[in-house]
Amino acid sequence: MTIISLRSWLTVGLLALLFGCASSGSLDTCLSGTQNLAECPPPGAVDDPFISALYEKRTWIPEDELNFDPVEVGVNADIPVQNARTKFLGAKSEDAVNSLAAKIWMIENAQHTIDATYYIFKRDLVGNAMLGAFCNAVQRGVDVRFMVDSVGSISSNRPGLKALDTCADEAGFMRNANGELTTKKARVQIVVFNAISNVFVNPNRRSHDKLMVVDGNFPDRAIVMTGGRNISLSYYGINPDGSPKPDTYMDAEILVRPPVDSESNDYPVGELSENYFSILFLFGDNKRLSPSGAATAMGIYTSDREDAQAALAQLKGLAVVKQAMEAMPLYFKEGWSNSRVLLAHELDNLSNENIYSDAAEDLNVNKNSITYLLREAPKHEFKNRHIVSPYLFAAQYYDDDGNTVFDGARNLREWLENHPDATMEIITNSVLTSDNFSAQSVIDMNMAPRLLLTEEMQAAWLDLSEESDLTPELVKSEEWRELVSHPRLMIYELGRLDARELGGDVDYGKLHSKYIIMDDMGFVGTTNFDTRSALINNEMGFFFEGKEQALILDADFDLLKSRSYLWGSPEWLEFRRRVFELDGLKGSTAENQRAIYKTLRIIGLDNQL
Repeated sequence: MTIISLRSWLTVGLLALLFGCASSGSLDTCLSGTQNLAECPPPGAVDDPFISALYEKRTWIPEDELNFDPVEVGVNADIPVQNARTKFLGAKSEDAVNSLAAKIWMIENAQHTIDATYYIFKRDLVGNAMLGAFCNAVQRGVDVRFMVDSVGSISSNRPGLKALDTCADEAGFMRNANGELTTKKARVQIVVFNAISNVFVNPNRRSHDKLMVVDGNFPDRAIVMTGGRNISLSYYGINPDGSPKPDTYMDAEILVRPPVDSESNDYPVGELSENYFSILFLFGDNKRLSPSGAATAMGIYTSDREDAQAALAQLKGLAVVKQAMEAMPLYFKEGWSNSRVLLAHELDNLSNENIYSDAAEDLNVNKNSITYLLREAPKHEFKNRHIVSPYLFAAQYYDDDGNTVFDGARNLREWLENHPDATMEIITNSVLTSDNFSAQSVIDMNMAPRLLLTEEMQAAWLDLSEESDLTPELVKSEEWRELVSHPRLMIYELGRLDARELGGDVDYGKLHSKYIIMDDMGFVGTTNFDTRSALINNEMGFFFEGKEQALILDADFDLLKSRSYLWGSPEWLEFRRRVFELDGLKGSTAENQRAIYKTLRIIGLDNQL
């Protein structure tokens, strides 16, 4: 079974001929030693038709000047399965540092364009260093588009991003594929996704994307990176001094490049990814950031730019980062897996009106949807399915009369019944490792019980007091042991009794990886496979097909499983009890998990976390 069998795909350009022309600026009198053209390019700069067309396609266009709906284009696009080279960055500490080094290396080695968007962008050492690297890129002639989510990266003024915009004052001119200077001056275009400062905006519409595309329209150079890691020290396993960070996020990302032997008529994965970014970039409620004249006059942006350069030097000077950066040329040259990939997204979530009442119908609207494609997958003969997610929910949707129209737990059990040789293994967070105690309450009081227990046992588990988790009447009964020890459906939660917080010497961090493995196929992306991801956020990622890449993900899965307990097992129950005893918020929220879940259910927020 192949990716392409999930759907018949046609290879077409995603945004071909959809963009109107944008002005390149007015012609001023140019200084001697330059060409008397827009932006006054240096002598010898060529008017390259490809660069000129690319420049126009990359130009920000306000909603009232667009002649099409970007979301509709993305939902209706015939996205092809593509040949690619892939590389996985998983939960190991060296993968986290390599992820950081890879991002900086990609920016510093970009020759033509950079597109990047992140749900969380913090101006800590990593965030400031990235701003410094972007600034350097545009000044050497790389056209930069950068986007952050208005809620995930909430800020009152965003001086760092506005300071980055001023780097374009000293921008270089773009180069063509032959390395020649062209007449198009590089820019920095910065957008806030679904800006909450806009009137009548729906703040619940979020871009959960984490995506970087470098030189997307140049197949011999294009690199795409996506997955779970945001822009903050919290995701890369180090403190500002380079020492290990114990509570880092355990995460996963995928790097994707066109194959070495791309055919001239192929639709390269870099170009497709850049076109996808353009759709998100032009969403109607986005806001283009511009520097403040007063802040510029006061020198505030100059100071911010200096801070960004200092942060970049400090980050690259850390021994662990320096070592990783020195290895990047070889890292990007070797170790790639040949794969077939398919970009998928949830762009339709940005325009759905009746999110919950029409949920079942909406799940069939977007044939490019991650959720849709995963719902199609059970029709095929996969023997082993592995899921890793920090906030996995078993979706359950109802019609206006309260009748169940979709039940993810029931569907999974039916799939197992119809495939007696198949297994399903899930890894998620525990009360110790989760960064969201509300979401964890849904996992432990709803998702896992619905998958593993009978309805009577589900009710009994939910009705227990927290102190009676270990009572023989339920959790030591033969029925309990039999149900939670299902031979083909296993749910693991990260963390063990040797955790440092519990008196041991092991740091488990926080699980943030999001991927699925289905035999020799899989998916790596930004979605948490929860209700918010399926119905509200935009998400993206890549399905892949390739045995070599699947085996690499399997190794990461086995690592996480070795650091986890089976849900409902005696070890897991004792682990929970020990977490209850911790002082502070961690202990109190774990101990009151049932009350938290019941409250969420009463007020209707158990499906909106």
